Amino acid sequence: MWSTSLPGSCSRACHHVGSLNLLYKYVNQGRAEADRSAVSPRAFSELLLARPQRLAAEQRQTLTGLMAACPEMDRLAGHIRSFARLLSPAPRNAEILREWITAVREDGLPHLHAFTRGLDQDRDAVESAVACSYHNGGTEGVNTRSKLIKGQIYGRVGFPLLHHRILLG
Repeated sequence: MWSTSLPGSCSRACHHVGSLNLLYKYVNQGRAEADRSAVSPRAFSELLLARPQRLAAEQRQTLTGLMAACPEMDRLAGHIRSFARLLSPAPRNAEILREWITAVREDGLPHLHAFTRGLDQDRDAVESAVACSYHNGGTEGVNTRSKLIKGQIYGRVGFPLLHHRILLG
């Protein structure tokens, strides 16, 4: 397409030997795809994690198009939605969680395999979290808030102000 001139044959170092149409195609390659809006990974994960009935028609159409383009995404969406159903505590959820982990491991999605390994590391806690309606989330929230306040005023004030901020804040 491009050729270098021989010394002394021309004052310019390079000149084009191809057709104008070929050059036009080369310069503009990929621009047709750029006209379509790209979906960021974050936006795509939000679409996957949202309840399908809460998506707007345009969002649902985007999600359907993306999942149709890649069969792995369709399987991933199915696994995500079935796991989301486990987040409402029910007595049988511990058994369903074990079945879900087995199904995910049989599937060829390595990122979910890493997630299931994490679930296995603390299997008892995860099973009780999905099966029991009682939890210590409120207590953990108070602990986190207390540590945040302590970190904000660390070294500047004494215990009385910390006590005051925790009780009245």
